[in-house]
Formats: sequence, C-alpha cells, structure tokens
Amino acid sequence: MSVQSQPIVWPGRPYPLGSTWDGEGVNFALYSEHAEKVELCLFDSSGRRENLRIQLPEQTDMVWHGYLPGGRPGQLYGYRVYGPYAPEQGHRFNHHKLLLDPYGKQVQGAIHWSDSHFGYRVGHKQEDLSFDRRDDAAGMPKNRVIDSAFTWGTDKPPCIPWHETVIYELHVKGFTMCHPDVPAHLRGTYAGLATAPVIEYLTRLGVTSIELMPVHSFVDDRQLVERGLRNYWGYNSIGFLAVEPRYLATNSIYEFKTMVKILHSAGLEVILDVVYNHTAEGNHLGPTLSLKGIDNSTYYRLAPDNPRYYKDYTGTGNTLNMRHPRVLQLIMDSLRYWVLEMHVDGFRFDLAATLARELHEVDRLGAFLDIIHQDPVLSQVKLIAEPWDLGEGGYQVGNFPVGWAEWNDRYRDTVRAYWKGDGGLVGDLAYRLTGSSDLYAHSGRRPYASINFVTAHDGFTLQDLVSYNDKHNEANGENNRDGNNDNRSWNCGVEGPTDDPNIQALRAKQKRNVLATLLLSQGVPMIYAGDAIGHTQMGNNNAYCQDNPISWLSWVLQPEDRNLLAFVQRMINLRKRHPVFRRRHFFQGRPIKGANVKDVQWLNSSGNEMNEDEWRDPSVRCLGMFLAGQGLDETDERGRKFGDENFLVLLNANHEDVAFTLPAFHPGARWSAWMDTSREGGLHPAETYDASAAYPLQARSLVVLMERRGNGSGSGKKEESNEAPS
Repeated sequence: MSVQSQPIVWPGRPYPLGSTWDGEGVNFALYSEHAEKVELCLFDSSGRRENLRIQLPEQTDMVWHGYLPGGRPGQLYGYRVYGPYAPEQGHRFNHHKLLLDPYGKQVQGAIHWSDSHFGYRVGHKQEDLSFDRRDDAAGMPKNRVIDSAFTWGTDKPPCIPWHETVIYELHVKGFTMCHPDVPAHLRGTYAGLATAPVIEYLTRLGVTSIELMPVHSFVDDRQLVERGLRNYWGYNSIGFLAVEPRYLATNSIYEFKTMVKILHSAGLEVILDVVYNHTAEGNHLGPTLSLKGIDNSTYYRLAPDNPRYYKDYTGTGNTLNMRHPRVLQLIMDSLRYWVLEMHVDGFRFDLAATLARELHEVDRLGAFLDIIHQDPVLSQVKLIAEPWDLGEGGYQVGNFPVGWAEWNDRYRDTVRAYWKGDGGLVGDLAYRLTGSSDLYAHSGRRPYASINFVTAHDGFTLQDLVSYNDKHNEANGENNRDGNNDNRSWNCGVEGPTDDPNIQALRAKQKRNVLATLLLSQGVPMIYAGDAIGHTQMGNNNAYCQDNPISWLSWVLQPEDRNLLAFVQRMINLRKRHPVFRRRHFFQGRPIKGANVKDVQWLNSSGNEMNEDEWRDPSVRCLGMFLAGQGLDETDERGRKFGDENFLVLLNANHEDVAFTLPAFHPGARWSAWMDTSREGGLHPAETYDASAAYPLQARSLVVLMERRGNGSGSGKKEESNEAPS
C-alpha cells in the first residue's frame, strides 16, 4: 500500500465527537482513554484504496482530534488506534485493524469476513493472547462524512397520546420486499416504506405508530455468512448513529429523513427498536471492529477478577459498560441524534434491563434511567423497555419507572394459554384485559404502561401460533436447537398446513379471538406485521437469520386473508371510536355515581358477578367483562369530560358452546351483538337480545355486545350496520 505524505492538519476541536463538516473542512474527534496514538485513515470513493493516514495532532481530555481543511462530505474514513495489547489487563489495541467510528453517521460497504478481522491469531494455541499483524482494511466497511442539512419544512411529530396509540412492528426490508405495488428498485428500503401503497395500507389498517426493527448499522455474523445466512433481524449493532446501509435505495441518509417526513405527514409515528446493550464484537474471541480496538476496557464490562473476559448479560458475548460516563454519553448522544436530526418519535430498548445495571443488580434508579428521565428531549418521546435480560435478576416486568412503557410478556403468555384452552387462567386474564394493574398501578403508572402483544418478531407469527405445536427451525442450521420451546401454541389438530376445511375454519376463528382480545384490552396494543394477512414462517419461531421469503411478507392475499384484514380494520376502528377500550386510568371496580353499574364487572355464564370460588376454579374458561362507558371518568387534554356506551365482552375458550345469560342492569335494556368471532370474518348481523336472554356463545369464540336502552326489544331483531357502533 502506498500512503501519501501527511497533509496540513489543524488541531480542530474535541467536540462534537465523530466527523463534522462545517462547509470548509471536516473535524474528526475520537474518545479513547488508554490510546497512545490515533491515525485517521482516508479512502478513495470505492473504499478499497487507503489514500492517506493522518495522525490526529491533539488530545484534549482523552479525546483525539484534528481538522482537515478542504475535507468534504462523501469522504470515506476509519481509524487505527495504537496502544497496549494486553488482554489480561483488558486492553486489546491493534493498529493493524481498521476501526469504525462509534459516532459515524453513515457506513458504506459490508464486512468481507476473514481471520484478519480478529486482533489475535485465529487458531493459535493461546488464542486471544496472541497478536495478529494482518491488515483487514480491504474487508472492512468504512465511515462516510455526511452533510446533515435537510429541508424538513413544516414537519412535526404526530404526538399520538399513549392511550390512543396502536403500534405496528415491522421489518424495513421484509415488509416491502415482495410488495407488487412498490417499485422494484425501492422494495426492501426506507424509500419503499414511504411509497403511497404502503402509506395507504397502514392508514387504512388504522395503526398510529410504526416500530421499525433495528436500523442502526449492524453486522452479519461470520458463522451465519459461512452457512449462507444473514443477520436479518439486525440485533447486532456496530454503529449507534449510522443508518443501516443495506436498506438504502440511494447512498444518502436523506432517504431515511424523507421516509420519516412522509410517514409524519400521514399522521404516523416512527419508533426505533434500538440495541444499546451489546455490540457485534462478541466475547474475547470476537472480532475487532470498533469499540474493542478503540478502548476495550472503557466501553465493555469486563470480569473484575480477570479482565481478559467479558461480563455477558445479553447472551451475545459482551455488555456495554453503562457505568462509564463516556459510554452513557455515546448512548445519549445517539438517542438525541435520532430525535433531533432524524425526527423519530420514540424508542423500544432491546434487553433494557441491561442498561439499568450499575454494579451487578438491575437498579431502577440507575444512571441511564436517571439521565433519560431528566433529559428535556428524550423524556418527551415514547420510551418502551424490553424489561428483561439474560443475567441474574434480569426479569424486571413492572419495575421500570414512571415515563416508561414495557413489553408485557405476562400479557402474551396469558392470552396465548387462555385461547389454547389451558385452565385456571381467568383471574390472570382479567388483569391482562384491564391493563395489568397488578404490575403497574403500584408505581403510579397508567394502563398504557403495558405494551400488550401476543406475537412479535421473536417467536411464532399468529398464523403459526394456531398451526404448530412445535417449532420447526431446521432452516437456521442449528438442528432445531435454537428458539423457544415454550410457545403456548396449538395447531388445532394438524401440524402445519392442511386442506381440512374444519381445521382451517378453527384456525381462522382462533386468529380472530387473539386479535380481538388484543384490541379490546386496556393498554397499548402492538400488532406484528403480517399477522393481519396470514403471514407464516412455516413454523420457524426464530427466523433471525432468514433474509428470504420465510420472513418476507407475501402480499398475494387469499380470500381468508382479506377477511382477516377487514376484521382487524373494524376492531381498530371500534377501539378508536370508543374510549372505554382505551382508558387513561385503571378501573376501580366501584359503582358509578348515578348508575346501577360498576366501572367494570366480571360475569359468569349465568349473568351474575363472579365469586371467589369461580375465580379459583381451574375448569372455568368462560368470562364476561362489562365495561361501563356510562359515567366514564375520563377527560380530554382540555379537561372536558366525555362518556361512552356500555359494552359487554364475552370470552369462551371452552371446546363446548355456552348459553350466556345477558345481564339486566337497566329496565328495558337490550344488547346489540356487534361482533362474534364464530361468524365468518367476525361479521355479525347486528342482532339484538333482551336483557336476561341467553346468548348462544359458541365454543372458542369472543363476542362484543353494546347495551341499548329505550323502547323495543326482541331476540333476533336485525339492525342495519356492521360498522363500529358510535
């Protein structure tokens, strides 16, 4: 390699970190506490030829910096950091390895794996205690200097209130990769998500907030690449401020900003799934790609008695060192960048319990949570925790502080098990349907602290939940050992696809049951992309490495898929039009002043209130939930009180029909049946039933009825509309 002589470099500034173009040149700044020298490496536009190595001339408060006059956006670069290679002391400097800038705003290219990416000599008898002198720059991606200017115009966040939020989790590539109405060159990209057919689908569905699976720059694991697979999900970050380049139709981050702007103009929020608990560099035998070579002992949590090894609370080999102020700064700077520069509306934090660990235990008063809480920018966006990690004491559902919502796996497991037919669950189900007050009320939080979900990227799709008893992950190349074995699924009689019309009808009904339960529960519903159109992964419950049609959504919809989609649209519309299904406060179970009802009442099949014995009876699988919209103690943002209709939701997970006696709370009242999952597509001819009459509640079904008061009654009297009642 021929490297030109050192050009004129000015001292520059230690802040901001990363590469910053000011119109006349570029300032470079990199934090490393233990480095002895830092070289900036500049590459040609292809990234294959290293043109210059420039020693950063200044070090201020452990930040190495320099200013390159005449530097321009588009310049590709990386770093080489000199220092001790002493793994037993926690240091893994190796200047033969090109390193990505942790503050880089764009990454170009992908890793072309070889043994040279490892700081030690792979296969050496002392493994990582050895030292590898091979240069890996040819196979490394490079950072790209950006021009951050963008015309946002009148863009502003939709600011959807939590209690009105309906989240839709999707994968940027998989969502549009097979969409026939998205231009071929835009499929699988940020630009593809901003096309008119996608916007129309999302808005017609009725969701309010799009949660994107990881879009931070990430790495395909070497072992996956060697098996012909990729890290499709993206939970393998290597750059916390850089957009993942594989989703760019162009070579510009403007594409991501344009996507956000268009989604905002359609009234849709953008939430990012972010991975700050670990990086792609793995354990002591992992590659040297960025932080490990910049300052390993600063950025990672090391074993205190033997810093050669890493503390691993994540199951990935390493854990970021949240106790170090510069690591906290990196994460906070990243979060603020995505809000202020990229205009996103919130974050879902992967394995968030790891971020709250101070010494060893998870600390709900940890520095990370404290900083977030007081930050004037970040405290005002949506914050969602995946409230667990793999370390001791890592399960923290219900323990995050005010201001945070949480993925509620208690909700997932209870709803799955109930509709599967398991007994002894009606008591727990009642808590989940009403916002999980047992988990969140004690800390002063509201029902919307609970992110309710039954399926997500990790696990079975909804179609597979009702089609498989067991996982089928053979395509992952791990002999079906990976993925969760406890799925609480039921195949309805046959494992996998079937032509049996009875089983197909039962599966369709079970999907309606699950989705209706989700959308009628207090809290924030999260729908996984594809569940409303029958997406299947053929029983794979851990498709993290399947960047292919196993994961990509098929948009060739069968009649049953269109029926399910229409059903979900109607259920979301019902939720939006009736605040009784999205209360801002927990139910109290107390009588409403001036009414003959409580705000919520639980009924047995005789139409009477459930008693203690029935709550404990493991054979009880049928439950009625009365929700009083009358006298609803809710106010809007301007303090105006509003009410709603009274609703009755009947749930029957029995394998037998039940004659459910409808309650008579008011003289002359009758009940209008609006939705019944036992009917094809969930449609109901809007029949009305007298109070005290028996409703024919079918086996494994859910029904929504609305109370009507006034003259006239008669079981079976038909009304005109199947739309959401108002």
